[in-house]
Formats: sequence, C-alpha cells, structure tokens
Amino acid sequence: MGEIKYDNSLAFAKKMDAEDPLAQYKNQFHIPKINGKTQLYFCGNSLGLQPHLTQKYIQEELNDWAHLGVEGHTDAKHPWKPYHEFLTNNMAEIVGAKPEEVVMMNTLTVNLHLMMVSFYQPTNRRRKIIIEKDAFPSDKYAVESQINFHGFDPKADLLLWEPRKENNYYHTEDLEKLLEENLDEVALILIGVPNYYTGQTFDLKKISELGHAHNALVGFDLAHGAGNIQPNLHDSQADFAVWCSYKYLNSGPGSVGGCFVHEKHADNIDLNRFAGWWGHNKETRFNMRQEFDPIRGAEGWQLSNPPILSMAAIRASLDVFKEAGFHNIREKSIKLTGFLEFLLKDLKDIEIITPKNPKERGCQLSVELKSAGKDFFKKLTASGVIADWREPNVIRLAPIPLYNSYEDVFLLVEKIKSLLDEK
Repeated sequence: MGEIKYDNSLAFAKKMDAEDPLAQYKNQFHIPKINGKTQLYFCGNSLGLQPHLTQKYIQEELNDWAHLGVEGHTDAKHPWKPYHEFLTNNMAEIVGAKPEEVVMMNTLTVNLHLMMVSFYQPTNRRRKIIIEKDAFPSDKYAVESQINFHGFDPKADLLLWEPRKENNYYHTEDLEKLLEENLDEVALILIGVPNYYTGQTFDLKKISELGHAHNALVGFDLAHGAGNIQPNLHDSQADFAVWCSYKYLNSGPGSVGGCFVHEKHADNIDLNRFAGWWGHNKETRFNMRQEFDPIRGAEGWQLSNPPILSMAAIRASLDVFKEAGFHNIREKSIKLTGFLEFLLKDLKDIEIITPKNPKERGCQLSVELKSAGKDFFKKLTASGVIADWREPNVIRLAPIPLYNSYEDVFLLVEKIKSLLDEK
C-alpha cells in the first residue's frame, strides 16, 4: 500500500469514497438518527453498529424456535447444538488463529477468569502478574481478585508496566526491565491490545517471547483489538487471549465474547479448568453419566450451551467481515485513520495521543483537549457526532472502515474546527 497524499477538502474525501471498494458496506448498517437527523458515528470502539443482516438472522432463529421447539437443536436451518461452530472459521481468520484455537462463548471477563484458572498457577516464589498501568478497569479488577483468590496480596503481586512520561507510550524495553527486576517471580503477563485509552497497540509476538523467556505465561485482552487490528494470535505464541464482540465485531450490546487457546495447550488435560458440560466430548456429551472428557482445543473450555440469539447476531456481522475480507478492512482502516490524523494534526488546543505509526495503532485516535473540557464534548454531541469521552479530557474517535466514509471523517473535523473557533 503506497503512501497517500491527503488533501484537506470535501472534494478529496468524496473522491476517496468513489474509489473505495468497501464504500458499499456503509449501506449494510443502520446509522443512528436523532430527531430524524443522521448522526456521524465514531463510537464503534465502544459499541459497533447493527448490520441489516442481524434482524434477518435473529428472526430465522425465532421462527425455528416457534415452529420446532426443542427440535431446533437438531432440525433448525442452522442447528443450535453446533451453532457456535458456524462462527469459528470466520472468527479465527480475523484474529489470525487456527479454528481449533478459537471458540465464541460467555462474555469477556468471564472468559478472562476462566483463562486465569488455567494459566495463572502461582507458587510462593512465582506469583506476580504484570498488566499495563492504565489497563481497562475490568481487567484490573479480575486480576486483583485472582491474586486474592490464591491467598496473595495484589499490592505486592500486581506489577504495573508503566508508560514513559514524555509521550505516555509503553515500551517493551521497560517491560523487559520489569521482568528482570522481578526475576523468577512473574507467573503471568496480561496486556490489553490496543490500550483502551490511548489506542496504542503492541507487538504481541515480542511480548510473548519476553514472557516465555522468563518462564511466565502470556495472555492478551483483545476487547479493542478483535475486528480492528490483526493480532496473528497463533504466530504470536501467546498462551491465550480473550475479546468481546460488541465493539468492532458489531454483535450487539453485551453479546457473547471470544477466546483463544494456543494449540500447544490443546491436549494438556492436566491444566486446571472450571469445567462445564459443553466443553465435554461431543460424542458422549448427552450420555449424562460420563466423567469429564474435555474437547481438544479451545472448545474444551466451554461451560454451557450457547445463547443462540446472541450468536445469530455475531454470525451476521462475521458474514459481512467475510464478504468484505479482513485484509481489505484493515487496509482501509489505515487509510481512513490516516486521513483523520491528517485533518486533526494542525488544529490548535488539541493533541493526538495515539501513536503516529499505523503499525502501533488500530483505527482509534484519542484526542486530548488542551484548554477545553466535557462541555466541548457535549457540544460536539449536540452537533450530531456520536463519539466517546474518557476522563479527564480525552475524546476517542474511531473511524470504522465498514461503515464510516472519508466524507464522514471530513465532516467530523469540520465540526470540531467550528467548535474550537467558537470557543
């Protein structure tokens, strides 16, 4: 992909849209309207928009439930018994994994706890966990509770990977130093990718190599990564990863999450796990008197039969991803975010705190207000922009390649400029 020479004009934005092979996909999503006015939606990093397919797919399951009752488990158009399997291949491609390494189940923090049951096995000597300092709060709470559960002290055993003060970015050299300062004491590294606040992403393979070189296990929270960046989970050699599906994967509020377990752990039945019947051998699952026999791979961590209506929504979105091609989505994402950065970078009173290098970010740009506060954000919202506020003074903007256009980006920045001039 060659470097684009951007131009600050509506004509340029319309030209880019006319040449965009993914432009048609915007018409496959419901764009919010308030008081009859279509909004500029840049909040897909918090909740993705609904594909038109979603209602059709969910209605199909409602119809099969109405007409078939319990027989829908085997006789529905998409039988409910193996329904999660309809999501696996598309999801594996999006996160760069083998199908047997991926399963859609539960919700994000539930999956995080399940993974720590298996991959956080502290001893009196090796019991510490490393997370990034500004990790998403739910991750921090989950990790602290796991440390407490094992009888240790989060104040002593939770280590924070600190960003550098000059630019607030994390550097792997500092992570390596933290590991060396706590030699033979770190049991697990758990990092959110990208960071929810700044949008900085990380080299997963390098972090995995660092952790494994110090005999620590490594996991990633891809809540802000799945459907946004390509994490290449299999090649990264990460031990596990978890993610939600309602942000970039457009599956609806609170929908089912995803889980990755590297194939090197696929046959390790000695790993501790909290087991449930849906993780049991499919051939004998309904013979109720069998001892637990885990399915090989990530499916073996399932607990319960899947929530079909939620998974129908995920299937709808993943079918859009498959048709568009994730490589194409990522390529547009880099261009679209680059255009947003180009338009914002010279504005006074704001600073982009997300890394400039496209390899170190997804589509989100976090914009720090230098001399304005939440009132500015409220005015931006009133002007027809749906974005995301983070205390104390950051607006997160996420141009989503499937349903945001270059014209959307141009109009967004024009509104920001107008409000800054007004201020």
